[in-house]
Amino acid sequence: MDFEFTPEEEAFRGEVHKFLDENLPAEGGRDPASVAKWNKLVREKRWVGFSWPVEVGGGGGDIMQQVVLKEEMARRKAPPLGSCFMGLAWVGPAIIEYGTEEQKQKFIPDILDGKYQWCTGYSEPDSGSDLASLKCKAVRDGDHYVVNGQKIWTSIAMWSKWMILLVRTSANPDDKHDGITCLLVEMDSDGLEVRPIKNMAGGAMFAEVFFNDLRVPVENRLGDEGQGWRVTISALAHERSGIAEIHGLLRSLEAITELARTCRKNGKPAVEDPGIRRRLVKAGTRIEAMRLNGMRFLTKQLKGEKVGPETSINKLHRAALEIELGELALEIQGSAAPLMKGAADVPDDGRWQTFALSWPEVVIGGGTPNIQKNIIAERILGLPKD
Repeated sequence: MDFEFTPEEEAFRGEVHKFLDENLPAEGGRDPASVAKWNKLVREKRWVGFSWPVEVGGGGGDIMQQVVLKEEMARRKAPPLGSCFMGLAWVGPAIIEYGTEEQKQKFIPDILDGKYQWCTGYSEPDSGSDLASLKCKAVRDGDHYVVNGQKIWTSIAMWSKWMILLVRTSANPDDKHDGITCLLVEMDSDGLEVRPIKNMAGGAMFAEVFFNDLRVPVENRLGDEGQGWRVTISALAHERSGIAEIHGLLRSLEAITELARTCRKNGKPAVEDPGIRRRLVKAGTRIEAMRLNGMRFLTKQLKGEKVGPETSINKLHRAALEIELGELALEIQGSAAPLMKGAADVPDDGRWQTFALSWPEVVIGGGTPNIQKNIIAERILGLPKD
């Protein structure tokens, strides 16, 4: 593994530095107008979908340039490169790999422009950790599929325009991974109902989605009928292979360390407490392990190899760290921990209380820890299936 950058890559880093110096909106002034201007500028630079093929509107950049771009953006705490998170993270790459030319022309430009949001119809009440056992059914009826069933824990379904949906099109396949088909569904279609699920912090990032004789045109099928599992594995690998979340964890750790300097424990700054210090260092070590593991994924990509099940390792670490960092932040606050936003003596206006209660969005999204453990056990360690 070579950690050095070529002169060309360093020259590109300089280009990114210059752009950020001239155009980065101030952290405290990121109103909708400023963010819209930012999105327009990075889109014009073709830095949204930077590594996607030029022929679909991407930047055609190579993998190492993309790493440089994302690292510099993260270090400067820049707004995201594009506003359609799920579309850019895994829906777009899945369409590029498996979609028809008509689907690419219809969806990819809008994803790059951030015209609307996507959500994912994967988990069901009885098939969360075992996604391949899904029961939401689609029956072919001429030029349409008729869908009936339910999905749950669907992120941002309330304000998404499209869903990438997994359905069962074969009732008795030889392998449960067969007979699953991927459909692209408009959220305002007749026969589709969204019911928000409130979380512990009072927000509603997740939702239940119900399908009652929903009709989806066959032209909105992504990949061949029965190929949905392959499409999904590819899509989730794109989500899990990125290392951008590592910078987010580092920022959280830095902020919690600063919190420990301002809060007191046993009459001294909490950061001087050996137990607190040990947990801060342990978290930093695990984040560094995630970074190095991400470099392994990057090395495979540079060799032209596909990123596979090993990406579940970082997803599992991140899930644990999100919970542990939230708990640590509350412990550092001591008696102020039960207070919420708006209370007179709560540190950082209750930021860490909300953080500690919002972990399900990260832990569940993209596959629960149980799913990641099964993937690691079966596909990396070669253990027998449960």
